[in-house]
Amino acid sequence: MFHVEQDRSFDVAVVGGGHAGVEAAAAAARRGASVVLISQAVSAIGVMSCNPSIGGVGKGHLVREVDALDGIMARAADHAAIHHRMLNESKGAAVHGPRVQADRALYRTAVRALLGSYPHVTIVEGTVDDLRISSGIVEGVVLENGETIAARAVVLATGTFLGGRIFRGLEREAGGRVGERPANRLGERMRSWKLAMSRLKTGTPPRLDGRTIDWARLQRQGSDDAQWTMSTMSTGRQQPALACAITRTSARTHDVIREGLIDSPVASGAIDGRGPRYCPSIEDKVARFGDRDGHQIFLEPEGLCDSTVYPNGISTSLSTDTQVAFLRTIEGLKQVDVTVPGYAVEYDHIDPRMLDHRLALPMIGGLFCAGQLNGTTGYEEAAAQGLVAGANAAAYARGTEPLLLDRASSYIGVLIDDLVLQGISEPYRMLTARAEYRLSLRADNAEARLGEIARAAGLMTDVRHRHYERRAEQRERLRRDDLRSDEVDADIGAEVAADRGYAPYVARQEVEIASMRRDGAIAIPRGDALRGVAGLSSEMVERLERSAPATLDHARRIRGITPAALSALWLHARRSA
Repeated sequence: MFHVEQDRSFDVAVVGGGHAGVEAAAAAARRGASVVLISQAVSAIGVMSCNPSIGGVGKGHLVREVDALDGIMARAADHAAIHHRMLNESKGAAVHGPRVQADRALYRTAVRALLGSYPHVTIVEGTVDDLRISSGIVEGVVLENGETIAARAVVLATGTFLGGRIFRGLEREAGGRVGERPANRLGERMRSWKLAMSRLKTGTPPRLDGRTIDWARLQRQGSDDAQWTMSTMSTGRQQPALACAITRTSARTHDVIREGLIDSPVASGAIDGRGPRYCPSIEDKVARFGDRDGHQIFLEPEGLCDSTVYPNGISTSLSTDTQVAFLRTIEGLKQVDVTVPGYAVEYDHIDPRMLDHRLALPMIGGLFCAGQLNGTTGYEEAAAQGLVAGANAAAYARGTEPLLLDRASSYIGVLIDDLVLQGISEPYRMLTARAEYRLSLRADNAEARLGEIARAAGLMTDVRHRHYERRAEQRERLRRDDLRSDEVDADIGAEVAADRGYAPYVARQEVEIASMRRDGAIAIPRGDALRGVAGLSSEMVERLERSAPATLDHARRIRGITPAALSALWLHARRSA
């Protein structure tokens, strides 16, 4: 159950009840903060707004890392999982991608139950229109009704709701999701602060009535037999397994889509925001790869007691009539009924280069940002940022040490580092290729990598701490050959075996990591001081000013910074020491 209190003053206020907001509230509470989570609709907390899946290649790594830091997402996914697939299983363990499909209703119930177990989290239903700021320091939030909730720190996790507009053919409406109002006033207020903001878009496919699909004509995709789970806390699979099916678009499908482009908001230029390159709409696929004989579609059931099917691979903003027409050209979907047509959402985001590695916005003390507001896409990226932002908001409010994760420790560290140093030109999605130390950042060893960090940061509940200590002892004894493999948890046995296989390569990486952490920590000039660095060209100064790296290692990771520029910075630092 959720906790409702009379006290309207908190350590941390979290704005938004999506994946980022939930993890932010829970992480702040685990660090001892009193938290208020404000959502437009309490009933929407824990809702999977787009696809019914959690994890994947790169994304599964993030989920396991959120779990290692005692977050909510992995346990909720295990409670609701109705289909399991280990992606890239034929490749090395470093790029294995655990992915589950979840029963939407069960997932929402699990998230609400897990969040409700925190006694110091208060839920308030309302719309935040403004922040209360004094002398550049945040002091709380202002609701639509004029009420103020005081807070020492605020986490904005607004998803697609800032200035959200929904597009479907010639239809237009204001909203962050279908049927939910946008946060226009807060978006306007943030623009008045002269923040660097822009527009992005995302999309969702039509939902189908599974009772009108001819399943017998389709290729069946069963769930994995292996009994892995997303969370190390889960003792096994909890729900029956459902199969998915695979079909493809056809040349006729592509013709219908091309005919319908006359009403497409993307083709007409009505949508300015750029969409995710790695998850394009079906009209983008046809425009860019129209010569292909078809594009694969995964038909994913949305629940055990729900006939709705999610057709993964055909997000679209075409008109409803065009959507129905092109769907009925696809094998197995000749008689399909659409329950909810697909649509695109365009929304405001901030330039994440304004943030520091705490996900704090330094220009306003006590303000943190997480999720799609920072230019990312996906549940997993949102949850990872929410956890870090919430943990650091609690640290700010209570005067404790921040949680800082680097590229060598985690995919979460890679995600944050990429955002705050490189910025984005399209919605950011995690890929294993983004991590240079991916041989040691496996999905199966997230607990071993991050457990001590979680414990030291006060992010572990007592139950998690006891669980972690028991497994850490198993891991250590098995590494010393002090246990038989049948005396340890099965996943630890597989993890230690993978460690041994990767050991020679990881040893080389550890030398690189040590060098990076030693020399990379050298502070470098920022702002106007860069113009006093001998040997830096105007172009290099401009690039460095845009990203404002604090250290030599940060500068090294900025696209376009040359070795000569790095040498100039290093020499300048040596002379100034």
